[in-house]
Amino acid sequence: MSNDRLETILTAAYACFTRHGMRRTTMDDIAAAAGMSRPAVYQYVRNKDDAYRRLAERLFADALDRARRAATTDRDLPARLHDVLATKLELTLTLHRDSPHATELLDASGKLTGDLVEAYTAELTGLVADTLMDAAGPRARAVADVLVALTRGLEADLTDPDLPRQRLRDGVALLVAGLPHQGDHA
Repeated sequence: MSNDRLETILTAAYACFTRHGMRRTTMDDIAAAAGMSRPAVYQYVRNKDDAYRRLAERLFADALDRARRAATTDRDLPARLHDVLATKLELTLTLHRDSPHATELLDASGKLTGDLVEAYTAELTGLVADTLMDAAGPRARAVADVLVALTRGLEADLTDPDLPRQRLRDGVALLVAGLPHQGDHA
């Protein structure tokens, strides 16, 4: 099986899901967008639900890869934390920019991808906690929970995409300023 073909299918699925939503997208839509026959698409994904789930896995994996890279830069702690959390915010902003159906992919209560959303959020929270360890010590996980909750809250109103970006920067700076050990090293 070709990874290039699977990527083509997932890219086509993204275009279809963002245009039509999960419910209205068909396997024929995905096949046509991928420039493949439906039987050829079925060699790579079992059905529309499988394509949807694989697409969500890819989106979350890409965001986590960017977050991991951001966590390991030699920037100061507020900048690293902002950049890690910004990967989550930017994923949401991108999906909302691309589609009126974005909430389907990001819905933790959704039966198709809810577990993926939860796993993504848990891994991101762990990464934030690890980044905070020097500065927050044993409270790193609690502070990480607050920062991820802040980011989720900022995703509630995306009418002006620059506003949540600035609020995230300000929120991270304020929270880090209140930490007792203000370490800047990972």
